[in-house]
Amino acid sequence: MADRPCAVLAQAGSIGRQDLSHQFDYPPDAAHAEPTISRGRRSNENSGRHAQTWSPRRNTALLRLSFSILAAALDFLAIMLAAVVAQLAYHVAAYSWNGLTAANLQPSLIAAAIFLLANAMRQEYSFANYLQLRGHGWRSFGLWTLVCLLALAIGFLTKTTEDTSRAAFVLASAAGIAAILAQRATLCHFVRASAETGGVSARRLFLVGFEQDIKVFTYRYKPWTCGMNVVASVVLRDSEQTLTDDLALAVASARMLRPDDIFILTPWSRTDVIDECVTAFLHMPARIHLGPERVLDRFVDARIDKVGAISSLSLSGHPLNLVEIAAKRVFDIVASATALLLLSPLLLLCGLLIRLESKGPALFLQRRYGFNRETFRIVKFRTMKTMEDDRHMKQATANDPRVTRIGRFLRRYNIDELPQLFNVLRGDMSLVGPRPHAVAHDQLFERRIALYARRHNVKPGITGWAQVNGLRGEIDSPEKIRQRVEHDLYYIDNWSMLFDIAIMFLTVFSRKAYRNAV
Repeated sequence: MADRPCAVLAQAGSIGRQDLSHQFDYPPDAAHAEPTISRGRRSNENSGRHAQTWSPRRNTALLRLSFSILAAALDFLAIMLAAVVAQLAYHVAAYSWNGLTAANLQPSLIAAAIFLLANAMRQEYSFANYLQLRGHGWRSFGLWTLVCLLALAIGFLTKTTEDTSRAAFVLASAAGIAAILAQRATLCHFVRASAETGGVSARRLFLVGFEQDIKVFTYRYKPWTCGMNVVASVVLRDSEQTLTDDLALAVASARMLRPDDIFILTPWSRTDVIDECVTAFLHMPARIHLGPERVLDRFVDARIDKVGAISSLSLSGHPLNLVEIAAKRVFDIVASATALLLLSPLLLLCGLLIRLESKGPALFLQRRYGFNRETFRIVKFRTMKTMEDDRHMKQATANDPRVTRIGRFLRRYNIDELPQLFNVLRGDMSLVGPRPHAVAHDQLFERRIALYARRHNVKPGITGWAQVNGLRGEIDSPEKIRQRVEHDLYYIDNWSMLFDIAIMFLTVFSRKAYRNAV
């Protein structure tokens, strides 16, 4: 048998759903002029044949452009439809119908134009953004709020909103963000469903590397679920003598298939092979990617950093930059000081009732881990008859006999946490953040949950994303602490000032925030 220069693994659409070991096509010999590639092969169990699909690169580019236009158009239609409905509702309620003119819709039209332009500049309408709903809510809410304020300012300066009711505009703004989120959720659902079934492919991938690395990549990441069509995979032999010939065939294959992206799939330790692959494909009109190592799966914000001549892969950093830290701290100081002033009568009353019901101080101090795992003394209203040492503290349980009658009421409505406003004012805590656990429990959870310690990358909070989702109270199973950690890490990775405000709002008004109190 003639020496085989390389193996071409032909895949498309359903790559990874069959046994990859049965889908290699080999050129007959090393002198074969063109690579033998079965493009777009898809298994057909009924006929035993292979269906041929061919999606040229220009088609995927047109699909991405068409999708971006569609997504922007749907945002515009959602905003304007919401504005029309809101204005009609206002005019009917306020004037029993006074007619609806174009002038009434002008502020919403300005807001829609600014919103679409800002999203287009941020590449918000890219196909990849709609593969998951996560992040759309807070990004859209924050931008829409700023856009509405800007639209009002423009209308005021140009004197084009004199006939517009402020109440009607507020109603239209609220309806607008609701419509935006509803249509985006719907579009995300259809995009995800279409991608998972192979019904839509926005990017054409070409894989080159060692056989095992290609198999692991396709099985682990399932690129077809991300709207990616793997047009072919070239398997390199692990030999210095044949690498040049293998890459020559790979380049010829890629030029014929014209992919959007080329993934080099070899261990990062094989720098010699990576260098050869990069050199070979550098002149191709396609994006070149170095396949991910598994360690990257642990980090959501890994990125390339360059400082002077030093390039590095940044795996993790401080969740907030200096401006965000300053903004959060200013908000904490102003809000906690205001809350202490307004709630001082309630705090005094609670302290008095605690002292009258049982012996002991009104306040309870205990060691907790804070930012960067530094210890501090947390302040709470005493809700138990006993004062246990934090190193041997036993978790509170449902109907715990140690909890006093007043204490049970305070715990039920989260009032026992209010003295922590002093911790916020001191800088030990923030209003919103992962809830701090007792030191003994903290150490136990760190041993059981791999990424638990990441919670200490931000200041602990009086309330948090986990708490407003009903994840509070007794932790009697590994699953409960895992869910809390997942919510805490989501908060850290998606922090924004609007997110903090929303959590504070939910802490007061959401029923979930009062569940599972012990």
